[in-house]
Amino acid sequence: MIAANFDYESPRTLSEALELLSSREDAKILAGGHSLLPAMKLRLATPALLVDLGRISGLNYIREVGDRVSIGAMTTHAEVVSSGVLQRSSPLLPQAASQIGDTQVRNCGTIGGSLAQAHPAADYPAAVLALDAEIVAVGRGGERPIKARDFFTGMFSTALRPDEIIIEVRVPTTGGQGVAYKKHHHPASGFAVVGVAVRLKVSSGRIDSIAVGITGVSHNAYPEAAERVANDVDVLGDYYASAEYRKHLAAVLTRRAVEEAAGLRK
Repeated sequence: MIAANFDYESPRTLSEALELLSSREDAKILAGGHSLLPAMKLRLATPALLVDLGRISGLNYIREVGDRVSIGAMTTHAEVVSSGVLQRSSPLLPQAASQIGDTQVRNCGTIGGSLAQAHPAADYPAAVLALDAEIVAVGRGGERPIKARDFFTGMFSTALRPDEIIIEVRVPTTGGQGVAYKKHHHPASGFAVVGVAVRLKVSSGRIDSIAVGITGVSHNAYPEAAERVANDVDVLGDYYASAEYRKHLAAVLTRRAVEEAAGLRK
């Protein structure tokens, strides 16, 4: 299908982008385009104005700041995967990014765009939830940090306000902790039928703390205790994977991710 007609703007500064975004109720931000454009072609999204962030400098970076790593919103999935800083200091995010789509998608799609789209089967949401990450948005009133656990509010729905743009993602360094991301890919789309991210700390052969993020199971990604990963949630079902199958996958992948993070499985 072909997208509905829309206007297009390519501002050079963040302030210009915010002004354009506030000028129309039906404006949308265009980052990498690998989430929004397919939805537009299917007429699932019909914005009248696209505000392209591609010409704005200063939104593509990965840098370690104290006990966290800051990632610019326009950083591509491929850059997340190949980042020496992240591989050394917070490797869960590269693990998740390496399983997004294919090479073309990873080279064009961006972390900010993916999080803002909030696809219920996207990979990043599980990772940022397990990491207790912070997503920084900016609007005409200034910057606003949003905890990952408060960010995803429903299917394709987030805590972002209509006039806000994601500018940065902040994840903690995880030295001394085990991390793992396990995923069952949909064979056609590459999205997660179920994806499980785990971060844990082990001492004296026992798990001291554990955080689990789940994607693909319900209408939005969510954090959950390892022993009840699919309890008390509205589990999705479709022709490929029934709700019962997804619940089973969630339990199996969580066990595998915990074992890998704890160093019990390769």
